[in-house]
Amino acid sequence: MTKITKKEVVTLPDVKEILEIKQVDEMDQIQRWTHDYVNKFSKITRKQAQKLVRELINECGLTEDEAVEVVNILPSSLEEIRAFTFGWKKLILTSTSESILQKIRSVHET
Repeated sequence: MTKITKKEVVTLPDVKEILEIKQVDEMDQIQRWTHDYVNKFSKITRKQAQKLVRELINECGLTEDEAVEVVNILPSSLEEIRAFTFGWKKLILTSTSESILQKIRSVHET
């Protein structure tokens, strides 16, 4: 049995890059499903994701978990941001939501 030595929150682009080390035909079923999922839903590069996570933490006051969630979903409107941040059980100001959205849009422009 494998012992967990470290727990880390990772973005979909992180997972995609990790899985690309292995050939698909060498993956087990769960790895193949995960590989398929991240290829469909990972919309930015790992470098872009890491930069966006840092910006969301440092400039928008999000926790690392919250920032990774935003990067994995990449909401495209204030309504989408409000819909999933509602579950965080903390108040997210409209100005913060607008800042999050602006940072997401700037990643798509690069």
